[in-house]
Amino acid sequence: MKKFFSICLFSLSFGTSGAQELLSQPEARLLTRFPFKQFSGGVMVLQARFGNIPDTLNFILDTGSGGISLDSMTCDEFRIPLTATDTTITGIAGIRKVAFAFDQTLHLPGLTMDHLNFHVNDYSVLSSVYGEKVDGIIGYSFFSRYIVGIDFDSSMISVYSPGNFTYPRNGTILHPVLTALPIQWLNIKDKVKMGFNFYLDTGAGLCFLMSEQFARDSGILLSRRKPVITQAEGMGGKLQMRLTLIKELRLGPYHFHQVPTYLYTDNYNVTSYPFTGGLVGNDLLRRFNMVFNYPRREIHLLPNKHFNESFDYAYTGLGIYVVDGKIIAEDVIKGSPAYKAGVRAGDELISVNKNFSNNIQIYKNILQTPNEEVRLIVKRDGKLLELTMFTLSIR
Repeated sequence: MKKFFSICLFSLSFGTSGAQELLSQPEARLLTRFPFKQFSGGVMVLQARFGNIPDTLNFILDTGSGGISLDSMTCDEFRIPLTATDTTITGIAGIRKVAFAFDQTLHLPGLTMDHLNFHVNDYSVLSSVYGEKVDGIIGYSFFSRYIVGIDFDSSMISVYSPGNFTYPRNGTILHPVLTALPIQWLNIKDKVKMGFNFYLDTGAGLCFLMSEQFARDSGILLSRRKPVITQAEGMGGKLQMRLTLIKELRLGPYHFHQVPTYLYTDNYNVTSYPFTGGLVGNDLLRRFNMVFNYPRREIHLLPNKHFNESFDYAYTGLGIYVVDGKIIAEDVIKGSPAYKAGVRAGDELISVNKNFSNNIQIYKNILQTPNEEVRLIVKRDGKLLELTMFTLSIR
């Protein structure tokens, strides 16, 4: 059985003798620029059209994806023909076989990409998490063809042809190991100080994640700090993780302190431990304007206006999702602030601090502020209840 997201643990390089001539590359050309929007956690979403379908679809831009994909419900809706395969993909919630839509075309604003093989997955959980339909994920199949600039100050993506490229001044160039996913050496410090490999994953709506096995084997975490149990979502479904802090994370020359960190029981070895220890997500990466130059195996980072923003990760123990247009509490961790406030699984969230927008991303942003008194109105069994919850800071 073929595994689609196999991660190589080494890379090969080939030298040239001094007698050989070096071939000069043409200058990179700007092909197109278009806007993107952000979901909670800094996840980037762009709009594109698939094949001859006139409707515009929502795609997450994800360096943590080894290909390109479509949502199974989107395929059903537009009757996209699929081919069953023995290929498997691995996500945080498991391994599954996938079908493909082979040799297809994607139309980005000002750019058409031909001969793409889309694998198909169920992204209903992601649509429920963000409150907007997620039709697919764009990963390595896109990044490998172009130089991609992402500007979080203007919320614009610039796409260039491969070639000689002049990076913005005052930034830094990383040289990641690049298989289908970029792997970067980081320096981290908590109980001990150490360096290790981690994926750079723009599709992860968090700051930092370590596998439980890496955290245990490395002894990186202070023993007196007690992680809290929380809920997380990803490819394949929902699961519980633990949430804590690390004192310092260094990416290239840039330092971050008191970084919220998820601890993940990696039963399917998605993180490829012991080669990599986890990943850096986009709630940290969005603090840079970035250029992904996969043809040159380079990533350029330039701190932007978000660089010094605080990491607002309050602990509530409350997992909310959009279900049939309503925001529902589906996960309430026993003993958590949400549980102590009286929130129960199945409650419909009507308002948060007098905000009645029914916008899950607005509600999540409000709930991320630590050490705050939050007033909730929920509907349970047809009755409205007013509850008071005190958010906690991660320590």
